[in-house]
Amino acid sequence: GCDKGIGKKILEVFSENKANIFACVRKIDKEFETFINEIVKKNNNEIIPIKLDLNNEDNVKEASNNIINSKKPIDILVNNAGTIHTALFQMTTVDKLKEMFNTNFFSQTIFTQNILKSMIKKRDSSIIYISSTAAIDGNEGRSAYSSTKSSLIAQAKVLSREVGRYNIRVNTIAPGLTNTDMMKNNTPQKFVDELKLRTSLKRIATPEEIANVALFLASDLSSYITGQTIRVDGG
Repeated sequence: GCDKGIGKKILEVFSENKANIFACVRKIDKEFETFINEIVKKNNNEIIPIKLDLNNEDNVKEASNNIINSKKPIDILVNNAGTIHTALFQMTTVDKLKEMFNTNFFSQTIFTQNILKSMIKKRDSSIIYISSTAAIDGNEGRSAYSSTKSSLIAQAKVLSREVGRYNIRVNTIAPGLTNTDMMKNNTPQKFVDELKLRTSLKRIATPEEIANVALFLASDLSSYITGQTIRVDGG
């Protein structure tokens, strides 16, 4: 998810802080290549685009193998990609639920299992899952989406206990409404306005505000934080 929304801003923020990055996207097009070339020139780091389609299990395995076979040390893994579906519980088909879990949970699980092999050898690493406040609050119409995102939170907690002995930290970020195309295309403006009134800061998040928390969890500033879910929701 490095070509738009929160994922794109995470790519930019990590690049500004001199990280070398495997940037996973569903489609590597000229626009994305131009974008990464510009920030590489600006920040003097390395960004390697990786084709990753979470709807294709073979491609998920191939992408993770390509990263591992590069022999480059993996310090940080950010699981950010995801898709959303809005429908009442009674109108959510099992097929749609399976599709959502495949993209938001199963494929990311496979990818993480493969990358983790390299991280365990290196030790001293950080895994960050991007979930959602919908996973905690259970927003109306988001049965499928909330279920997949809450599964990520549970997985991160369990994984943090299993890999802590290797000094690998695992945490989750649960963003509230964030100003992205996904939000604009899937959330009615009336709901956005109502949420602004309910939050302490009276606004929605910018993608950079989520990316900055990811940077914190990736850095040594959070060296004693693991197994946690951090809400970034403006109160």
